[in-house]
Amino acid sequence: MSETEIDKKKIESLLPHRQPMLLIDKLTKIVPLKSATAVMHVKKDGFYVQGHFPGQPVMPGVLIVEAFGQAAAALTAHGIDPKEYANKLVYLMSVDKARFRNPVIPDCELHLEIEAIRSHGRVWKYKGVAKVEGQKMADAEWSATIVDKK
Repeated sequence: MSETEIDKKKIESLLPHRQPMLLIDKLTKIVPLKSATAVMHVKKDGFYVQGHFPGQPVMPGVLIVEAFGQAAAALTAHGIDPKEYANKLVYLMSVDKARFRNPVIPDCELHLEIEAIRSHGRVWKYKGVAKVEGQKMADAEWSATIVDKK
């Protein structure tokens, strides 16, 4: 596919996630099956803000990792032949080298720069860096697999 940007509606056609767990808002700078940047609007009224932490909200690191996974799944699903991807899901398998360098404070735009490192059959390995206004907030590597829907 030649699209270099996809919106939330297109992401919803690729991923099973729905609100409030669909975290990414768009995918930009897409190089099919290779790399992309996901954009997540981290909002003050996000479902996790009230309890994490009252009076001093911080986006949980585990949700940054989830956003990485969603971005990678959307990149992969977008790049694969739609006939081949029909009735498939992308599942997170492992997370490695996750580092949380700065807190992500709501009311910002989180950019998740992701790259597919390699694929072997249905297993893919990725790496990514999360940034706010160019500042590195987190980075990680992770693996995912494409499975049949049941």
